[in-house]
Amino acid sequence: MYELDYVEVYDLVMRSRGKDYENEAAEAGRLIRERNPEASSLLDAACGTGLHLRFLVDLFERAEGLDLSSDMLAHAGKTIPGIPLHTGNMCDFELKARFHAITCMFAIPHLRSGQELKKAIRRLAHHLTARGVLLIEPWFRPEEFIPGYVADDTVTQGKRVIHRISHSIPEGKHGDRVRMTVHYADAAPDYGIRHATETVRMSLFTDEQYREAFAAAGCDAELVQPEHFPRGVWIAQRRQ
Repeated sequence: MYELDYVEVYDLVMRSRGKDYENEAAEAGRLIRERNPEASSLLDAACGTGLHLRFLVDLFERAEGLDLSSDMLAHAGKTIPGIPLHTGNMCDFELKARFHAITCMFAIPHLRSGQELKKAIRRLAHHLTARGVLLIEPWFRPEEFIPGYVADDTVTQGKRVIHRISHSIPEGKHGDRVRMTVHYADAAPDYGIRHATETVRMSLFTDEQYREAFAAAGCDAELVQPEHFPRGVWIAQRRQ
């Protein structure tokens, strides 16, 4: 995928979807400060190309990013110069710094099991200060998933056209895993048409799995329904 400028293609497609990253970041900042009014430091975990982080940096005195992909971070570094960006897996990363708040937007469904969910939330909570706030954007619950779901996106940038299509089916004996096949077609006058296909596996976590993971990490949590997050967000606060 990466040999076909995947990171750039991903960023262009995500920006084209009508998702309001600026207002989502503002809403996240508001929710965090409702629970920790003095919050001045933030880590955006699994920040990707910095779609939210580029707005979060204006809301906190110190903002940093973490992602497993060094390619994604390199792209983020071009759009948000001077911001500390760390390569690491949210299940086992270790930074010297601690933060008043940590956000994780959408990336949680990429975890492979309920055990990994517990491990990731425990690691994120470990990097919070006392009474620090953890904000997590979930994906679909198991009962909300539509087998065979097809999604498509088309992006036009000058004479360049990118088309992304995906097809998702349930996987695993409990139906709590999803196999998504994604195909990209990228066309421009100078290089013609390029194609790439990838398979992504994602998890459908229940509310109870989230609650158990937050409790195991020593956090009090609630699922709230702010305006700009159609599936809500989990807000957790470290007890000490």
